[in-house]
Amino acid sequence: MATYRITFARSGASIEAPDDLPVLLAAERAGYVMASSCRNGTCRTCLRQLSAGAVGYRIEWPGLSADEKRDGWFLPCVAYPRSDLTIA
Repeated sequence: MATYRITFARSGASIEAPDDLPVLLAAERAGYVMASSCRNGTCRTCLRQLSAGAVGYRIEWPGLSADEKRDGWFLPCVAYPRSDLTIA
């Protein structure tokens, strides 16, 4: 299991996140609150944009358009860190 650093650009806060937990769950376990609702990639409440880094998904199409994915948008409730991340 790898562990990555997730930095929240607006607040400057950062957490450690294992690669086997979705970003949202890792943030919550570290005490960082993010907006969420469905937790399965459909409602888009948790939609955020990456400034740096890469995430992976275990579901085929996590409620994002190809354009959104290309532009760095991701759904923390179903996205797993694959590198250190900076979230805009």
